Amino acid sequence: MLSEWAKHFRNHYCSDNEIDYFREGSGLSRSEYLNSIIFPDPKSAPGPSIRSGDFSEILVADYLEYVLGLWVPRTMRYANKAVRNESTKGVDVIGIKLVGSVDRPKMDVLYIYEVKAQFSGNKADPRLQNAIDDSAKDQVRKAESLNAFCQRFFDKGQFGEADKIKRFQNPVDRPYTEISGAAALFESGLYDKDDIELSDGSHHPNEGNLKLIVIRGDFMMNLVHELYTRAANEA
Repeated sequence: MLSEWAKHFRNHYCSDNEIDYFREGSGLSRSEYLNSIIFPDPKSAPGPSIRSGDFSEILVADYLEYVLGLWVPRTMRYANKAVRNESTKGVDVIGIKLVGSVDRPKMDVLYIYEVKAQFSGNKADPRLQNAIDDSAKDQVRKAESLNAFCQRFFDKGQFGEADKIKRFQNPVDRPYTEISGAAALFESGLYDKDDIELSDGSHHPNEGNLKLIVIRGDFMMNLVHELYTRAANEA
C-alpha cells in the first residue's frame, strides 16, 4: 500500500515514463536524481516544511477526488518548480464538479482549498485560522491559477481538460457555485480542539460557502519522509 502511495506521490513531481529522459544528462540514478534535484531536502530548511506542505496539499487533493468524487486537475504543479526547496505559487488545491447541463449551469461547482500543516513544534499554531484567512485571498489568485491550469493542459495537448478549466473562467456570463475551503493538518500532539473551535470565518468573502477540513495523525512527519524515501528508492 505504501509503495502504491509512494508511486502516486512521486508522479506529482515526475512522471515515471519521463524520469529517465530528464535524468540522462545528469548521469544520476533515478533515486539520486529525485533526491538531489526534484524532491525538497529532508533536513536543510526550508526543505522539511516544503515537504509537509506538498504532502498536505496532495492529501487534500486526494480527499476531494477519491472521497468527494470531484475532478481534481493534476498538471505536474510540483514538477514545475524552478527551486525544489520552494513552495508552489497560486491556489493550493482546486476541485471541480462538472454537471455539464446547459439548462442548469449553476449546478457546476468549483472548489478552491487553502491548505496549512503543522507536523512539528512544541505548541499548536492556529493553522485552520491561517487557512481561512489565506483562503480569502484566493478570490484574487483564482483567475491566475485557472489560467495556469489551462495553459499546462494546452501545452500537453490535453484540450478536453483545458476546456473544463475554461468553463470556470467567466463566472459573470457562465455562473456556477464556488466553494471556498480551508484545510488544516496536524501531528496529533499539536492538535488543539479548543483552538480549532475558535476559528472564525465570519469575515470571509465567501462565508456562506466556506467548508473546513481538519486532519490529524500520529508521526505525520515520519510518514512524509517515508513516502519521499520510498518514492525515490522504488522509482
